[in-house]
Amino acid sequence: MVASLTSHEPATGVLLWQGEAGDVDMEVARARTAWPKWAAQPIAYRIETLRRFVNVVRRNEEALADLIARETGKPLWDARVEVSAVMTKVDVSVAAYSERTGQRRLEANLGARQSVRHKPHGVMAVLGPYNLPAQMPNGHILPALLAGNAVLFKPSEKTPAVGEMLVKLYHEAGVPQDAVRLVQGGPDVGKALTAHPDVGGILFTGSAQTGIAINRQFAAQPSKILALEMGGNNPIVLWDTPEISAAATIIIQSAFLSGGQHCTAASRLIVKDSLADRAIAEVKKLADRLIVDHPHASPTPYMGPVIDNPTADGLTESFLYLMSNGGRPIKHMVRTQPGLPFLSPAIIDVTAMKERPDVELFGPLLQVVRVAEFGDAIAEANNSRYGLSASLIGGTPEQYNQFWSNVRAGVVNWNRPTNGATSAAPFGGVGISGNHRPSAYYAADYCAYPVVSAEIETPRASIGVGLKDIDVTAMGD
Repeated sequence: MVASLTSHEPATGVLLWQGEAGDVDMEVARARTAWPKWAAQPIAYRIETLRRFVNVVRRNEEALADLIARETGKPLWDARVEVSAVMTKVDVSVAAYSERTGQRRLEANLGARQSVRHKPHGVMAVLGPYNLPAQMPNGHILPALLAGNAVLFKPSEKTPAVGEMLVKLYHEAGVPQDAVRLVQGGPDVGKALTAHPDVGGILFTGSAQTGIAINRQFAAQPSKILALEMGGNNPIVLWDTPEISAAATIIIQSAFLSGGQHCTAASRLIVKDSLADRAIAEVKKLADRLIVDHPHASPTPYMGPVIDNPTADGLTESFLYLMSNGGRPIKHMVRTQPGLPFLSPAIIDVTAMKERPDVELFGPLLQVVRVAEFGDAIAEANNSRYGLSASLIGGTPEQYNQFWSNVRAGVVNWNRPTNGATSAAPFGGVGISGNHRPSAYYAADYCAYPVVSAEIETPRASIGVGLKDIDVTAMGD
């Protein structure tokens, strides 16, 4: 029996999409069959096809943004930013492919040459998240297709409608039907897909728990490429600055953009004790002004709901846990609409907690830690198994250099939010935030593998040592 799937709008509870889980074996077989023909196409053909994808998305820009907003609950303006990133990713991927996996020729001895070229892995599985349901998987799918792979895309079971539309747009642009396949389903489908012997690589974005399980699954299979992006418990450090208002704005953007449902969202504000009261008051004042409403509301909201009620329940329970174990509430987390996953942004001072949980609280919940010395701020920033994003607000150039050199993160910013990373640069983390395969501009690295060839048009060879002398007499006979 095929499992039935549904998706409901977080902001209204209305049924948005209904469908069935995919047949993993069938979809892998179709992609496996299509891959050789797609890989054999010249790179210029694949580039042209994916440039057409930009035009197709542009024609459907508002429809895609509206669907993202309704299925995730994020404000329409936020969804439009995501669609824009989907389109700009094509040019970035083309430039990255040329720079990082382009063909190279090197001269060698005897008139030969060394050639470095890249081959696709074959069939790649892309497992996408719900928070950026078009942008994040698109960041894997585009470079994988460009390199000549076929792609099996499993969207999050919480955002199947966006996943379905994204694949339709690829097909409309001319990507062969079987070169990019949609595989709907929950965790069981994901496990079957990643375990399939004909899948040559897994490109995953999601929780550390799931990513670690996938990594463990392939510990004995080094032949499969595995790229993991697993979120963070990200610190933002506030130090000496006269620009408290601007600092508060950066902190709000870092902690509460998209309802805090970004892997780069700031979960921890680490603040110099002498600045703390004034800075926290400014952050709270701005947080109190944030409009939380449905995606199409007027006036325009800054935040929508989180993805679903179980997520909202977990976040409110986390806030209560922090409060019950030494946390001092600065701004309470409130369920603003009964029966729907709307949460007010919450701030809690956890300085007095003896043991602060090192978990990714994927929502609008900011923890505050006060410290006295800059070295203590760096130590507190590193007090996590995660290592995705970190930001310093204020401080001197020398302190920023110290921060950059010592903080453990794959994205380190100064006087900028922890989130909003550009796809024109590598994106990835350390610790349990990733497995040292950064995406974005560096996605080209894991979508194809290098092949080195020594080449010459005419066979030439000689052995200069280790041979017996020729017996001239014997040759005469």
